[in-house]
Amino acid sequence: MPAEDNGDKIQVRAVARFSRISPYKAREVINLIRGKEIEEAQRILAFTPNRAAQVISKVLNSAIANAENNNNLRAENLVVERCFVDEGPTLKRWRPRARGRATRIRKRTSHITIILGVSERAGEARRRRRMGRARKSRKG
Repeated sequence: MPAEDNGDKIQVRAVARFSRISPYKAREVINLIRGKEIEEAQRILAFTPNRAAQVISKVLNSAIANAENNNNLRAENLVVERCFVDEGPTLKRWRPRARGRATRIRKRTSHITIILGVSERAGEARRRRRMGRARKSRKG
C-alpha cells in the first residue's frame, strides 16, 4: 500500500483481511509488538507460541517489504507505530447435539493492520554503529 504522509512523518502499512483467527486471540499477540522496533518485534513473534503470531509475522514482513520497495526506507530505521485487529465477518456453522438439537458454532475472522513509521532514533543508532567501528579501528 502507498505510504501515508501525516505532515512530515512517513507511514507504511500492510493489511491482512479475512484471516481465520479470532480477533481476541490476535489482539493478545499484536499487543506484544506495539511500539517496538522491527528487529525486536520479529524476535517476539518468532518465539510466541500462538498461531496468530505466524499470521501477524507475515503482515509485519509485508509492511517491511512495502517500506523498502515502495518508499526506499531501511528496515533498521522502522518501528511499529500502530497496529490493531478489527473483527471481520463471522462464519456461522451448526453442530449436531443430543435429542435432535443443534448449536451454533461461530468461526470468527480478523482484519489485521500494521502501520510502520520511521524511528526518531534511527540516526542515533547509525551514529552508535559508526562510533563503535571507529573505536574498534583505533584499538587494532
